[in-house]
Amino acid sequence: MINALQSTAVYLITGYTDMRKAINGLSLIVSEQLGHDPFDGSLFVFCNKGRDKLKILHWQHNGFWLYYRRLEKGKFKWPINEIAGEHIALSYRELSWLLDGLSLLQNQAHPAVSGFSNN
Repeated sequence: MINALQSTAVYLITGYTDMRKAINGLSLIVSEQLGHDPFDGSLFVFCNKGRDKLKILHWQHNGFWLYYRRLEKGKFKWPINEIAGEHIALSYRELSWLLDGLSLLQNQAHPAVSGFSNN
């Protein structure tokens, strides 16, 4: 299901989130702390303190999706130097890297190519 959302805006919520929060609690974080509209169709990504659990909140048509991922081994490469309770806009590609256990700063990835150049 997430693969169909490649053109959707993605926001990573910095710091750590209590994973006991469900849809209502996470949507309140999005609206009150970040000032975003949780109903705009964007993906909002949250992580726990142990960095082994993620939740993604997504509004679609007439209800919320709440995606949950728990790693059995390892940790997500969550950016820990950012101010807690703020957000970082990500590309869908960067979200895929994060879900695959990679850093958001991939200096070895192929650059995006768009159209033909005259060079």
